[in-house]
Amino acid sequence: MRNLTRCLCCLALFAAMPAFADGPDGVLGMWLTADGKAQVEIVKQEDVYSGSIVWLKEPLYPADDTSMPGKPKVDRKNPDQALQGRPIIGLPLIQGFKYAGDNDWTDGTIYDPDSGKLYSCKITLMMDGSLRVRGYIGISLFGRTEIWTRPASGSATPQQ
Repeated sequence: MRNLTRCLCCLALFAAMPAFADGPDGVLGMWLTADGKAQVEIVKQEDVYSGSIVWLKEPLYPADDTSMPGKPKVDRKNPDQALQGRPIIGLPLIQGFKYAGDNDWTDGTIYDPDSGKLYSCKITLMMDGSLRVRGYIGISLFGRTEIWTRPASGSATPQQ
């Protein structure tokens, strides 16, 4: 009887845990960046995962930005002058990821529109449902990690 009680308690504990979507497609959908300033939609095309910015908390340049006040933000820090006029909303942020197993996606890149730089990147779907995004130069030891979360239902609506 005591073992049955333990077993039932364990089952209840696992049932109470948040759903954890593991497997290759667990990363798909909307993600809110660590600073809360953007939402990224991750999609899959064949076996490659990528994500674009679909919403910005502040999609326009502020009035005190003398170069472009009140205009939609563009990729003006891009080193390729031909790309500097492309809108931030719709901008490909992460590209080229392959599922490596164990809720890890590797071999991808992440673009930083604030600096115009491209970094190697690895993403991991965590047990709590958050996304660990690690951008780095060369080896993963030299980089920065952010934690992205799913946007709350009914919160910021993506702009198309």
